[in-house]
Amino acid sequence: MWTYPWDLADCGIAESLEDMKAHGLNGISLITSYHAGRFLQVRSNKRKVYFPEDGVLYIPSDIRKYEGLLIQPKISKFMRENPGFWDEVLKTAGALGMTVSGWTVCLHNTRIGMAHPEVCVHNAFGDSVYYNQCPSNPHVRQYMKALLSDISSSLPFHSLELESMNYMGHTHEFHHEKDGIGLTALDDFLLSLCFCDSCVERARSEGLDILPAKALVREKLSQMCRREKPDGLGGEFMSRGLEFFRDEPALYDYLTWRPSSVTSLVEEVAAVVSGPTKLYFLSLLTADQTWLFGVDLKKISSLCDGTVICCYDNSAEQSGKNVAVSKDSFDCDVLVGMRAFYPEYGSDAEFTAKTQAAKQNGADGFIFYNYGLIPPSQLLWVKRAMDNILDSK
Repeated sequence: MWTYPWDLADCGIAESLEDMKAHGLNGISLITSYHAGRFLQVRSNKRKVYFPEDGVLYIPSDIRKYEGLLIQPKISKFMRENPGFWDEVLKTAGALGMTVSGWTVCLHNTRIGMAHPEVCVHNAFGDSVYYNQCPSNPHVRQYMKALLSDISSSLPFHSLELESMNYMGHTHEFHHEKDGIGLTALDDFLLSLCFCDSCVERARSEGLDILPAKALVREKLSQMCRREKPDGLGGEFMSRGLEFFRDEPALYDYLTWRPSSVTSLVEEVAAVVSGPTKLYFLSLLTADQTWLFGVDLKKISSLCDGTVICCYDNSAEQSGKNVAVSKDSFDCDVLVGMRAFYPEYGSDAEFTAKTQAAKQNGADGFIFYNYGLIPPSQLLWVKRAMDNILDSK
């Protein structure tokens, strides 16, 4: 189960882990690098709203690994105030027979973006997207390698889950967002495309000029801002995927090149993860939609021990199909990420049906979100779902 260190600190490390173990969970995954947010702490008796620091580390970092790099890490206040946290977690988990993994947010860091806007994604108008560092940027790649080396050598994690190791969308990645024209899925995608100097140079070194694609996207965005209402192309775009752009060669060539930057970065960080720690690529999009974030999940799966497919907002049938496609396509374990949230599920029966569909289609495991954000009733959903799977074997 995914959880936050401040939840364990508020609720008690031993009490929390024993609670999870009693509800059928055999491991926890805690953040190592994380972003800002606002969380309703339903379990904590000390607070009900928590605002974590933006873009900080939650590990006993070896700062020497970042020597000479442009991008530097920042240690969280939580770690400074709780120096014995990880020792207690590892000791307690070990006694309970539970694994401890590291959940790592990678290229989604507004603190770094504000300090170094030049390393971020830049859209077709040259706007710096502060919350998303560009995987093509050499400084970003150096920092990611140092970070993953730091995390994997600092603690004996069972696995590291790489979240946002990719380009990101436009909508719902920052805060207090405003949209007065009704952005469609196509609009969001076009706004997310990166044409920064690093992407231009990297593509050029591989024989592709992406500046014509930039000009085309810029014109499309200009037309978007002049329209009276959405054009209705969003549905066709999502159903056709990249084939939607087949008749626009400059843009199509750019979009088919784009995933290579992400794949090569994963390959580089995989080489520095030390020891027996497993490496999982965490996709917030289901396997059939990862192209939106410039991810070739089939190629990346060959570089990792597993993939975590987050089947949020999907029906049981959709989740089963996504897992089946993933199992057929990937040469690694396929884990399913699920939120134990209401009203996403109206009952434990709906929750159980979804886990059962995923398991029947080959899921190798589950990671549930999130201990501190759900009440005891939803944790009971998890137990019943796991019991159902065990009973069906």
